[in-house]
Amino acid sequence: MYGLCLFGLEMVECMKRVAALDVELTVEERNLLSVAYKNVIGARRASWRIISSIEQKEESKSGDSAKLTLIKQYRGTVRGHYLSCTCIEM
Repeated sequence: MYGLCLFGLEMVECMKRVAALDVELTVEERNLLSVAYKNVIGARRASWRIISSIEQKEESKSGDSAKLTLIKQYRGTVRGHYLSCTCIEM
């Protein structure tokens, strides 16, 4: 999955450069841009779901509040940095 994510990020960077050329994209180029963003966002959404699942399990266990706090902070980091930055670029 790491390789796919890395490929997706490289593809996003390449397609951003193509889109910045201020020319109309071909159908194939638009499809490549769409696939690149879908791959990157899909991997990040999967991370978000996993973190949320872990958070829910910890909440249901009434477990260590320090651990739960760390999980919530990390979820906030993922949301704020990864998801928001990529969505704004779109």
